[in-house]
Amino acid sequence: MSKKIPSAHPWLLCIHNIPPKPSYLRTKAARRLAALGAVPLKNAVYLLPDGEQQREALLWLTREIEEGGGRAFVCGAGFDLGGNFMTDAQAKTLFIEAREAQYRALLVEAQPVFETLKSPHEADEQHRQEVAAWLAQLRTQFETVTALDFFGASGREAVEGILAGAERWLRLAANGEPATVKDDNPLNPRDYLGRTWVTRPGVHIDRIATAWFIRRFVDAVAVIRCDGVVRTPRDIRFDMAEAEFTHEGGECTFEVMVRRFGFASDKALAAVCAVVHDIDLDEACPCRSESPGIAALILGIALHTDNDKERLEQGFRIFDALLEYYKRSATACK
Repeated sequence: MSKKIPSAHPWLLCIHNIPPKPSYLRTKAARRLAALGAVPLKNAVYLLPDGEQQREALLWLTREIEEGGGRAFVCGAGFDLGGNFMTDAQAKTLFIEAREAQYRALLVEAQPVFETLKSPHEADEQHRQEVAAWLAQLRTQFETVTALDFFGASGREAVEGILAGAERWLRLAANGEPATVKDDNPLNPRDYLGRTWVTRPGVHIDRIATAWFIRRFVDAVAVIRCDGVVRTPRDIRFDMAEAEFTHEGGECTFEVMVRRFGFASDKALAAVCAVVHDIDLDEACPCRSESPGIAALILGIALHTDNDKERLEQGFRIFDALLEYYKRSATACK
């Protein structure tokens, strides 16, 4: 989000009255407001978080509207009246929902392409170039959305996973390597003791679950950092750029970890995988009835705190309970 400047209110309202003619002026204003990430409260009333860039852009827009024969002004706003009035939390939710819809649209478009990529070692130069071009386009679209993601919508994580997975595919394709590790040659957790695991900031469902798996099944005292910075050659990246562990085909990072460490046959853990997959990649059509409830809990944690350490601690408790439920319920694992 852009740098904040001193203000008595955390929000900006842009209110305008644009005449029917010239017709282009309304279209221009609507496009400009959408490009800024503004959300409509009512007809001709738009909301943005206060910030230097947002304020300057809205002031320029009001000038253009008035030069075109309309009326417009920008004012500071706060939602702290109590009662039945809108709250700051509800205002933030409007922005989160808008960005979620954009991330979901990117995921719906990108996921089928990613899941149907050829095996990297079979890809010729033309196919690698096509994938690289597709990845560059996806990243541009993604960065356009993230620039407007003022409050960290959770849908960002799934798209970032696709990007990381596609980047890994390109690296493997350049070396002629297969995309996945065979299940009959699992990794040994003992080989990963004492390592530091690194991911990017803003953890949500997939990376919370992956970190939980690391602590519960790989190294109980593993150091997990969420700063996205590799400090030593022994650091292991997950679900980030150039990660050793990230999305593969139709699997999210958590599913990849469970499979590569040889736990895919564990029925209770497989059920947890299904829930994480539902929430991360298939939220619109979950295969397990409990997935929406777990999704609401994880989203509640993310809305409650921006602190990744706290998100992990609280998320671990949810996954501990979920795994225990599946262990004790034979029917739930089916």
